[in-house]
Amino acid sequence: MLKAAFIFLAPGADPVKNRSVVDTPSVSLVSIGVENYDVAVSVAKDLVKDGFVAIELCGGFGHLGVARIAEAVEGKAAVGAVRFDIHPGLENKSGDSVF
Repeated sequence: MLKAAFIFLAPGADPVKNRSVVDTPSVSLVSIGVENYDVAVSVAKDLVKDGFVAIELCGGFGHLGVARIAEAVEGKAAVGAVRFDIHPGLENKSGDSVF
């Protein structure tokens, strides 16, 4: 079974409390809320230790945020990103300018 994750940015999010799992016959997908890039890096490192091979990042992650996650997983997981130049959940800013 493929283990994949979606990490999203939300002010005040707690990655332990703010997560959900959807299991299908071929993919187990965990969705995890984090409050900033530093927490996202920590979560991504833990995910690859747990065998996750794909990590998708929400549109709040700017280019720098995506790069931080890609560097953190050291090629052990594919990193993808939903793209927005600005994100409505971050007061219409990129995460790069917030974090």
